[in-house]
Amino acid sequence: MTFALEFATSRPEEIAVRDARTALTWAQVDDVLRRAVNALRGLDLGPDRRIAVFAENGTETLLAYAAATLSGASAVAVNFHLTAAETAYILEDSGARAVLVDGRTAETGLQAARDVGIEAVVGWRGAAAVPGVTDWSSWLEDASDAEPPTDAPPRPTLVYTSGTTGRPKGVELPPTSFVGGADIAEHVRRLRSNRMLRHGRHLIVGPMYHSGPLAGTRLFVGGAPVTVLGKFNAETVLEAIERDRIGSSIMVPTHFQRLLALPPEVRERYDTSSLRYVLQVGAKCPVHVKRAMLDWWGPVIWESYGASEVGTTCLIGPEEWLEHPGSVGRPIPPFEAFVLDDEGNPVPPGTEGRLYFRDTTGRGIVYHRGVAGAGSELGPGVFTLGEIGYIDEDGYVYITDRFSDMIVSGGVNIYPAESEQVLAGHPAVADVACIGVPDEDMGEQLKALVVPVDPDSPPEASELIEYCRARLAHYKCPRSVEFVPSLGRTAMGKLDKRALRRRYWPPRTASVSA
Repeated sequence: MTFALEFATSRPEEIAVRDARTALTWAQVDDVLRRAVNALRGLDLGPDRRIAVFAENGTETLLAYAAATLSGASAVAVNFHLTAAETAYILEDSGARAVLVDGRTAETGLQAARDVGIEAVVGWRGAAAVPGVTDWSSWLEDASDAEPPTDAPPRPTLVYTSGTTGRPKGVELPPTSFVGGADIAEHVRRLRSNRMLRHGRHLIVGPMYHSGPLAGTRLFVGGAPVTVLGKFNAETVLEAIERDRIGSSIMVPTHFQRLLALPPEVRERYDTSSLRYVLQVGAKCPVHVKRAMLDWWGPVIWESYGASEVGTTCLIGPEEWLEHPGSVGRPIPPFEAFVLDDEGNPVPPGTEGRLYFRDTTGRGIVYHRGVAGAGSELGPGVFTLGEIGYIDEDGYVYITDRFSDMIVSGGVNIYPAESEQVLAGHPAVADVACIGVPDEDMGEQLKALVVPVDPDSPPEASELIEYCRARLAHYKCPRSVEFVPSLGRTAMGKLDKRALRRRYWPPRTASVSA
């Protein structure tokens, strides 16, 4: 039996998963999963058994990830904003042999699949209206409803992170996120030990191609009922918390800021007292935002600092944070943190420098194509997430700036290289650099600094933005353009991105421990 049948017996009336349009009991989930698992097992998924999930949030998307887990397949989480060319790159790079789509992504997903020779494309919610896409419901009806075997080895989900070279890199969920096990049965048993399960119903807020929201699929297979939200709407979040008595969720600082932006009378209209654990991920949370959320929701907000490649490296609870405001916490096993100056020398506590971590297991960052993460040159298991910070006398880590090109906008990592490469191809652009500048809502936004071919007749900023958006997913493209006479490149053609950013950011006022 699937894990869901057990809960169908013990909790027959409980809604196991719901979104804005669908609500399924555990018995209904069991029926879908048995058929979906058997259908996936019948596909030729190659030696790595990879299947891409290219769809917006919804019950089917959650069930697709769960079915992949139970069938011993490795799901490839694909950002549903990507263009066909961007999607095709991920499909080919990952070795996926099938693609699951929805009505929004069907045409793009089918084109990408055909571009790399994938025949199996299955979709839901109107996707089958696109010729060449197999209807999800019909696909399930044709599959066996027999109890699927559980003797296959579990495989981690593959997620893609933006790369400094302009190409995203695939990384399997690390051991800190993937519980492993000899077979599917043991894997499911291990998922049931997740401490978040005790908080009850989980709310998925962010897009499920990100590793944070994907944790909701592991909680679901572990036995937590789940509510899945689509495009973020602050009041809809509050409605769901009250209606479904949500116990846990994972959010980013931008979610908090948009919730706090609601009028007081709207915020006071909803009962959020069911919340027991909210994990904030994605980016350092502004101190005033975190204080306001703690004042509103109480001591239920924990903060995780890390990345898809390694999971959580630092963690801090609400009471700790009030004692160390602004900190992202202390390192948790198997990680150690240390700070180096620009020459690579260790610095004393309270001194800013480049923040590094050491994975004491020796693993560090490992991409599925064997590319090592930045920092590995310093020794086995050493890596950096590209940020400047300091560690106080008590071992608490504080983030104060970035030294890598990457920006974090609304909890989403964006490397400027992709936009720079596209804009450099515009005939009116002589040189270009993209940098992160302050954004009150998103934390940062991407700005393009452009040296025009003809300074007296530069192109329209809107033309350059549309040129980029025609070739890349919109979130990767600059939100604004500024024309400049020079980017100050060195004789070797290098840019000082920190110098370019400096005039857009207010002087840092972060306090550093003595």
